[in-house]
Amino acid sequence: KKRPPQTMALRSIARTASTTAHRAVGARSVATLPDLPYGYGELEPVISGEIMELHHSKHHNTYVTNLNLATEKLADATEKGDVTTIVQMQAAIKFNGGGHLNHSIFWQNLAPPGKGGGGEPEGELADLINAKFGSFDAMKSQLSASTVAVQGSGWGWLGYDKATNSVAIATCANQDPLEATTGLVPLFGIDVWEHAYYLDYNVRPDYVSAIWQLANWEDVAARLAAAK
Repeated sequence: KKRPPQTMALRSIARTASTTAHRAVGARSVATLPDLPYGYGELEPVISGEIMELHHSKHHNTYVTNLNLATEKLADATEKGDVTTIVQMQAAIKFNGGGHLNHSIFWQNLAPPGKGGGGEPEGELADLINAKFGSFDAMKSQLSASTVAVQGSGWGWLGYDKATNSVAIATCANQDPLEATTGLVPLFGIDVWEHAYYLDYNVRPDYVSAIWQLANWEDVAARLAAAK
């Protein structure tokens, strides 16, 4: 049976609107590789320019690329009602989305020595650390030990607990994002995937010990303020 022209026109408009909306949603959700707030070589001698370039332009960029592919597949599957693919995409989005979120924080958490990197936190951040751990050195020791002890690949974090207005230490496996998996707002993270340090350090403890020289406490304090 031939459909009336009006019906065909309406369906064509609906398809066009659906496609346009789908593209608009996709355009809004596209992740991009953030620029670093310093040059690749500016974190030396703690982290070499070579490993920073590989870590940022290769590893982080791969997470961004794969996150965009996964979110596009998810959008297509959602539009088609393809529940199997929707479920399949969750792991890829968690891994690559977590990798993108974690590294975007990590770059900002660091600063060149003498240009904001190192030292100790001040103000409310210092007060919360002292209240929870007794001192900055005690927090530093506990976070270092927890991070070194991560089995395989993962992250060590200082996070903020909104419910108790306190800071806490947590670790996450692989690229699991801190807030989505624990509820803690990420303040300061240490990446202990081998790609973060294998060219510069033979063992993880040496890398974790050295990275405190780059800690950007101004950025960490700003994250705390934004979380409150």
